[in-house]
Amino acid sequence: MCKKYKAVIFLLLFSFLLHALERPTAVADSFYSSNKEELSASILSALQNSNTFPKENVNALIVPHAGYIFSGDVAAEAYATLHRKYKNIFILGSSHSMNFDGASIYSVGNYTTPLGEVKVNHIIVSELMNSSKYFGFNPEAHKKEHTIEVQLPFLQTIYGDELNIIPIIIATSNINTIKAISEALQPYFNDENLFVISSDLSHYPSYEHANDVDRQTLDSIKNGSAKEFIEKLAKNEESNITQLQTSACGWSSILTLLYLTQNAHYKYELLKYKNSGDTSFGDKKRVVGYSALRVFKQNSDFFLNEKEKKELREIAKLSLYEATINNKKVLIDESRLPSKLKEPLGAFVTLYKNKKLRGCIGTFEPDEPLYKVVMDMAVASAKFDNRFQEVTPDELKDIEIEISVLTPRKKINSLDEIVLGRHGIYIQKGVKNGTFLPHVASQMNWSVEEFVGNCAKEKAGISFDGYKDAEIFTFEAIVF
Repeated sequence: MCKKYKAVIFLLLFSFLLHALERPTAVADSFYSSNKEELSASILSALQNSNTFPKENVNALIVPHAGYIFSGDVAAEAYATLHRKYKNIFILGSSHSMNFDGASIYSVGNYTTPLGEVKVNHIIVSELMNSSKYFGFNPEAHKKEHTIEVQLPFLQTIYGDELNIIPIIIATSNINTIKAISEALQPYFNDENLFVISSDLSHYPSYEHANDVDRQTLDSIKNGSAKEFIEKLAKNEESNITQLQTSACGWSSILTLLYLTQNAHYKYELLKYKNSGDTSFGDKKRVVGYSALRVFKQNSDFFLNEKEKKELREIAKLSLYEATINNKKVLIDESRLPSKLKEPLGAFVTLYKNKKLRGCIGTFEPDEPLYKVVMDMAVASAKFDNRFQEVTPDELKDIEIEISVLTPRKKINSLDEIVLGRHGIYIQKGVKNGTFLPHVASQMNWSVEEFVGNCAKEKAGISFDGYKDAEIFTFEAIVF
């Protein structure tokens, strides 16, 4: 037989084997409809009914993976913010049934759903398997696992035949292994690719407990800190909340993303939260939490990496302890500090005791470098917040410190430049001025005009419309 025919036969055989090894749907008719038309219509409806957010070049999404009747609208909120094409989409989920020290990538074929076949980029799959001992293929990890499958119909609806995925099931709880997995994925975490992290939040506490636990978990994620996320999971576990089995079933996948973003200026934006008790199908005595977040690079000239945040945390803690125990000011060797900590920036230091506010003082107009501002505000929050008694040495073991660093202000020419929830504002008119932190607009559910008008009236002491001939500046708050 000539070489030409041998090659054709080989390609046909290879194609047949790949088709035979396609990963079929496992949860159609239980998590979503197996009827192509019904499934397509439900996804299009969910996407069309989603809220509109400012366009961002999204690098990653965190989305739930429950049945669509419970969390489909939450997932749609994240997917509806996608507005551009990606070369590849990495989908990371944590195994619900297996535990081994690594991750499994589906390397023998493609995925399928009622909407058709989803191509796996086997070139990248091979590269990952060759780059790290922690990547392999375990067919049982994918066989009945829903965490990746439920994301695919959304992506197919948006990208059709142009969709290329890398489906990864993480099956380890070893932090060092998760770090190694993130390091192997780091070269692919760029603007060409999208990372989809599949995870629900708290499992099976009461409705009230879920809202509290999930808020704390989401706060740690939004701060972009792997360390804080791990600590929050541990505290939730130690809280002995009735029926709480986990704070996030896909915690290892979320942690992988936090490691991927830890040394750059990424924003974690919460788009929607609810739990199964908010649906007509849920029981409020036993719920599961769902959230949609998107991750993107912030257009800001100033950011703090994890090392710089850690340095400021340590400075705040040392200042607090030295002032509270010895009534002295701590000495800091400025020469060893990163240059960004020497910039004159505003900051607030907030103290919590047993999750309740214990003190908060800050400044918007510093005449000292950031690290000194943090030192002074940590002491002031403990000693000079008139709403509270001074913090005592016995309380220190129960005190948690939160730092909010205010980025340099930028003058704007139009209210269209203000992004609610991201930007704080500073209004200046003559000798009068006032400011609102970014979270105020979100807490009050204000429009941009209400945000600026109330700041002008309540903080600057001018009329509601006084902002129209005043100078307006925006800034961001880096909270950790």
